[in-house]
Amino acid sequence: MSELITTLGGAPALAIDDWELIDDPATELADAVGKVVVPLVWALEHADELRARGDFGLWLKPDDVVETAAPLLDAVGIVAVQYLKFTDGRGNSIAWLLRSRLGYAGDLRAFGDVRRDQLFNLRRCGFSSFRLADGQDGEAALASFKAFSGAYQSSADGRVPAWAQGTGA
Repeated sequence: MSELITTLGGAPALAIDDWELIDDPATELADAVGKVVVPLVWALEHADELRARGDFGLWLKPDDVVETAAPLLDAVGIVAVQYLKFTDGRGNSIAWLLRSRLGYAGDLRAFGDVRRDQLFNLRRCGFSSFRLADGQDGEAALASFKAFSGAYQSSADGRVPAWAQGTGA
């Protein structure tokens, strides 16, 4: 089982995942107990049913059009963005769009092929929780958030980049 790291309490920490990913809601949702995350396309087609159920989240795949999620963002408890390969940066763009353009302020989770080396930048893009790929050590991954003391570009996390800090001579 893969490990979950959250930054919702401020400092990164290991956490227990209470969200169940439902790949095929048409057959799996009836048996699901508790909080569920369903694919965006299915959620859009069944929005009323999900709103009545409560405790649901959206599963965004790399090729989903993030703006189509806007009508549901006020009702979800989490948005989970899937990384099929750690080298695919589309999830970073999805996170930035959700935070910066769509104003999503809830839990934003990266999952799939998520590795320690990505965590610092994923947080900068706007992610607040991270389901690590199988085989990744959660304790070791926590250290990656301290790997860099500053940033060189603007991002969704609001940190002032080094070049804009006005520390000239």
